[in-house]
Amino acid sequence: MMNQYLKELEAEPFDPDEFVERMVRRSMQECRLKDDQFDPEMIHDIFTQAIQDLKVLQERQERKCARLEQGVQEEEKMYLAKLAEIMDQHSHCVTVFSSLDERMSRCGGRALDVGEKLGAARAPRARAAAARDLLSHLANFLNPGPVLSNLFSDSNKLNKAADVIQKLYTIAQELPPDKFEVARKKIEAKYDEIERNLIEEFVKAQNQGNITKMKDIASIMTNFKGYSQCVDAYIETSQMNTLLGKDIFSSVLPLCKKNNTIITNVFSNPEQVMSKFVLNIFHLKLQKYIQTKLADKTDIEKYLRNLYEVYTSTQRVCDDLIAANLVSADGNSATGELRKEALINGAMAGATDGYAALEIRRLKAVLSNTLNGYYVEKQHVKKQIQGGGFQELRRDLQAVIGTRANINIAQIENYGGETFLSQQLVQRMLNDTKTSFLRCKTLCTSNELSGTTIALLEAVIQHLLIEHVDYALDLGLQSIPIAEGKAPPQIHFFDIVNQTNQIVRMFGECLQESVLPCMSSASKQSECMQRKNAIIETLENKLDAGLERSIAAIVGWVKLHLQTEQKKTDFKPEGDIDTLASPACAAVVSYLNSVMDKIHSNLEGDNLCAVTLELSVRLHRVIYEHLQNFQFNSAGAMIAICDVKEYRSAVCGRGSRAAPAPAHALFDALHALCNLLLVKPENLHQVCEGETLAELDHSVLLNFIQLRADYKSHKLSSFLKGLY
Repeated sequence: MMNQYLKELEAEPFDPDEFVERMVRRSMQECRLKDDQFDPEMIHDIFTQAIQDLKVLQERQERKCARLEQGVQEEEKMYLAKLAEIMDQHSHCVTVFSSLDERMSRCGGRALDVGEKLGAARAPRARAAAARDLLSHLANFLNPGPVLSNLFSDSNKLNKAADVIQKLYTIAQELPPDKFEVARKKIEAKYDEIERNLIEEFVKAQNQGNITKMKDIASIMTNFKGYSQCVDAYIETSQMNTLLGKDIFSSVLPLCKKNNTIITNVFSNPEQVMSKFVLNIFHLKLQKYIQTKLADKTDIEKYLRNLYEVYTSTQRVCDDLIAANLVSADGNSATGELRKEALINGAMAGATDGYAALEIRRLKAVLSNTLNGYYVEKQHVKKQIQGGGFQELRRDLQAVIGTRANINIAQIENYGGETFLSQQLVQRMLNDTKTSFLRCKTLCTSNELSGTTIALLEAVIQHLLIEHVDYALDLGLQSIPIAEGKAPPQIHFFDIVNQTNQIVRMFGECLQESVLPCMSSASKQSECMQRKNAIIETLENKLDAGLERSIAAIVGWVKLHLQTEQKKTDFKPEGDIDTLASPACAAVVSYLNSVMDKIHSNLEGDNLCAVTLELSVRLHRVIYEHLQNFQFNSAGAMIAICDVKEYRSAVCGRGSRAAPAPAHALFDALHALCNLLLVKPENLHQVCEGETLAELDHSVLLNFIQLRADYKSHKLSSFLKGLY
């Protein structure tokens, strides 16, 4: 059992509760009797024996641990002794190493001193040997006849020959010209020949993609006066048969990136070479392409479109090169870096000169053609319209005389309701305008920008606001009818007001988005806003005049219709009749409903409130004065009340069509006055002192009460003594 206990105790993880539970289960199985009974004494004995076994096992483990601890202590003593021995050896090694390092330093110093002495002794000999070789080569050039030297005739020794001829060329510049003129010319000729050969070899290596050979030759060429020719040869070869497609701008960046890697590996001054590479692209390749594309100026629209396209493409290429760190944004003339503006100006080569005048001429022509096409489509010939107070008075007199005589003297033409305003037309004109301002901001110089912007704005104002909107307002003012006929006047001016507001709003958005960003100074922006406000004020004055005339026409017709169509028997009927609005009222209300619908659908905000209130006030006055021309019996009073109710419903409206509160108050008072025509005599005084009529002048109340047919017969004045 002790082995069993040992296995269980060494199991991972060990749980003492689980260990006791297992012992209980085993004991129960061993002591189980019949009928699931068990012997407790036997269980007690089993546990007692188990405890003794565990104590024995504990003692055994403790003895084992003591032996192991003793063994560990002995090993620790042994390792400590060995570690002390190793530390002593390490200290000895450090001492020896320091001694050796000191000796090596002394030897190194002596070796360096010896080397310097040997070098000092060798340098004169080397210089002397080099001078001897140069003198021997110089002797070949001093001898009469052609130069016969294996060094200059062997193409495999081109690099060495280049080194020699470069030194001879420098020496030849110092020789007296009288005695050594022939030799000097021979050296210069050979110098030029070797220089050409080096460039040819460089180009061959470039075509073969031999970067190592290119780098060696470029290094040699740095000492030659034709080094720039080597750079030019590289640029010409690398750009040959490139940038030939329709859209060459997209090929510039990949070409520069590819050659920048080669230039960095080959040339000792890669920044200057890369700058020259890029400059060659812009001043030759792109310039030639742009000049070809802009050669045809017969079609100004196409020319300006191409000009903007190539300019923005050139800008985009510069930005791409700057982002790739191939060109500096600001440039540095000391290091040969290129400025963005210099590259663009070089590529454009003055192509933007005279742009401003072309853009102004183009916009004027486009706006004029668009506007003329619109009127041609409408089959309308523009008229010379004369304004002023005398012309307005003359028109009104002609209209009145013509109505009375039944002839059309004034020749008021409403053009079938045509407003001669078109938001689609305006949108097309503004689109052309935005295109012009976008190009203007991009292509104009800082000195030209403000003046060109103002000139373009004047063109837009002239064609859009003056020749289109202002002209339509003049036509609309002339087409407003005079209220002297039987037929109700058709007012189309409200449509003109709505369309004018929409167009002015569109123009304002264009001004904010396209015009003002072109103005760098606040003073110039203020100048544009003042010009815009001046023309808008002119348009608003004509709109106000048209609304005033429209209201007058509506109110005038209502007054005329009621005067001619309202019968006295309408308010003094005989017998029993249905209490309905009078026929004259029904016609007026029908017309007013259509008018109010038109007003609410075309006006908004303060304009809507002002027009509806003014119309309500004038209609109230007309209806109030009209009712005072009649006498009313009881049935007629009911009809009058129905009429006023209908008038109020048509003029004041409800919900979203509700007129301002003062208009409701006026018609509520008129309705209360009509009630005075109906109430019993003994109640008149009480009604007059009611909330609605108490604020009215007593003379108004008395005048209205006197319209009753029974005023004298019933001696109503006796009931009104308190009102005098």
